[in-house]
Amino acid sequence: MTEGKVRFDPSDPQLKLDPYPLFKALREQDPFHFCDLGFWVATRYDDLRAVVMDRENFGQGDFIKNIQLFYGPDFNVLSHASYRWLSEIFLYQDPPRHTRVRGLVTQALTARRVTEMRPRVQAIADRLLDGVDADGQMEVIHQFAYKFPTLVMCDMLGLSSEEASDEVLSQLNQAIADAFVVFEMRAFPDDVLALADRQIEFLEDFFGKVFAARRHNPQDDLATGLVNARDETGPLSDHEMATVAIGLFGAGFETTAHMIGNGLLALHSYPDQWAKLVANPALAASATEEILRYESSLIGSNRTAFRDVVLGGKTIKAGERILTLLAAGNRDPAVFEDPDRFDIERKGPRHLSFGGGIHFCVGAELARLEGEIALTTLASRFPSLKVDISSARWRQEGFMFRGLTDLKASW
Repeated sequence: MTEGKVRFDPSDPQLKLDPYPLFKALREQDPFHFCDLGFWVATRYDDLRAVVMDRENFGQGDFIKNIQLFYGPDFNVLSHASYRWLSEIFLYQDPPRHTRVRGLVTQALTARRVTEMRPRVQAIADRLLDGVDADGQMEVIHQFAYKFPTLVMCDMLGLSSEEASDEVLSQLNQAIADAFVVFEMRAFPDDVLALADRQIEFLEDFFGKVFAARRHNPQDDLATGLVNARDETGPLSDHEMATVAIGLFGAGFETTAHMIGNGLLALHSYPDQWAKLVANPALAASATEEILRYESSLIGSNRTAFRDVVLGGKTIKAGERILTLLAAGNRDPAVFEDPDRFDIERKGPRHLSFGGGIHFCVGAELARLEGEIALTTLASRFPSLKVDISSARWRQEGFMFRGLTDLKASW
């Protein structure tokens, strides 16, 4: 970047507190550029969509080489359980392996299964809010936002009360939080990476036992669906199933939980929008979409060019990496009218928060269902709910996932 232009720095603390002024400056000054850290940064909606939708020219590329960009060429990537797991989830694979695993997951995680879960998801929301109703207050993140998607995923996988006791759920959530740091594409201190490795091993062992139990005693649940899914090459291996389960469980915890917290903060930063939702809870579905656009839980994703490609007037060489700042595209004024305004009745183009193309989020419909039910239930049960905006604390562990660690509310 030339002197005087805004610089992209993922370690900048301000990026974690409020990334949108930086994103605006990047879109205006240098919307598609090769940054000091050795990769391209894309911020415009059209450029971002072109990358994530183009399976012929962009994909995940060589996982080992991509990680070695941060640690050096002698770093043994696959000797670390956390990176080995990350290399094996279909999110970080290209066809044909991506096609096979995603196809088998889709066999199990059907739209019908998600639709049929609505009454149980509603019951989970009601049960959690029953627990705080009489108190007249709650710590939103820890008492509701974290617990809700975790319990939904446990229900979907069919975990029994013994398999998912309060103690186990706490262990699972902590393990996900510790292990998912590896989604941040950067080098980690030895102790952080060692903890991520140990937690992935714990999660692989936990879910391995769940699938072994379902093979012996099938149930009407997602775990059994994954055991039974097969194509012409056969079923998923035990290791593949555990890898998928960790990914699905973690995605719900990291993104859906943050969507709820981010959404409540936005709704009460714009109290007229909360009033609209209370007056008409049927707006919860469109409110969920606006939350995903306005304050995306996922800031960006990475792609690798398979061949030389011209994009945004620049030539990307084969093997070069692109950081697609999806959250920046969600506020592109060329696409969204008055993009910094939060409007739960917004019409028009879709946000980019679920990605696109072959890597479109496989759990998108479940996330939408959870968002809709969470907002409908909160607005219906606690119409006088007040969020203490001053209590909001943004997570500081990296910048790829954006969410709150603390948020207080009362009614």
